[in-house]
Amino acid sequence: MAAVRWATGAGAVVVLVGSGVWAMRPGQVDARLWEEVRPVIEARLAAEQRGTGYGEEVPALDAHWFCRAEPVGLERHGDEVRAGVDTLCVEYGVRDGGLVECGGGRVPQVLRLARAADGRYRVVSREQAPDGAGHADWTESHFGRRTLALRDEISSTPLEEAARTRYGLREDTPVGDC
Repeated sequence: MAAVRWATGAGAVVVLVGSGVWAMRPGQVDARLWEEVRPVIEARLAAEQRGTGYGEEVPALDAHWFCRAEPVGLERHGDEVRAGVDTLCVEYGVRDGGLVECGGGRVPQVLRLARAADGRYRVVSREQAPDGAGHADWTESHFGRRTLALRDEISSTPLEEAARTRYGLREDTPVGDC
């Protein structure tokens, strides 16, 4: 009889653990919707970074911001979209024929987009986690169980590739410090 109870208890634990792991997964993202809103989000992020970097203060560097967003949650409500994203923006410039990184940062954000008359989306609001105190609370309140997705690293490789292309550099050009 004890073996039956033990097996029943073990089975219940397996079911609970499996359910917990499933519930903690980040939400699934509509890939087609993401492909539609991602360029709009990344362009907005880069535009908002302009004028904030060290490299822009040194005209010879011809510095520009490059931004990447990764979806954490994407919800469509009619013609509006709520996009919870993890973002990485890096400022790159050129010095002596080499690519230099002048600054950057990674910040979780929530953007709201609306479909414009021309059928394309535009960003209508943006919130981001504060630096320092309040960062964890903001992230938890805006992303809930999906905060686990924010633990993964965002690779800067696509941003480096885009910068090399913009500046006409070879793909193996190393990245130095500004």
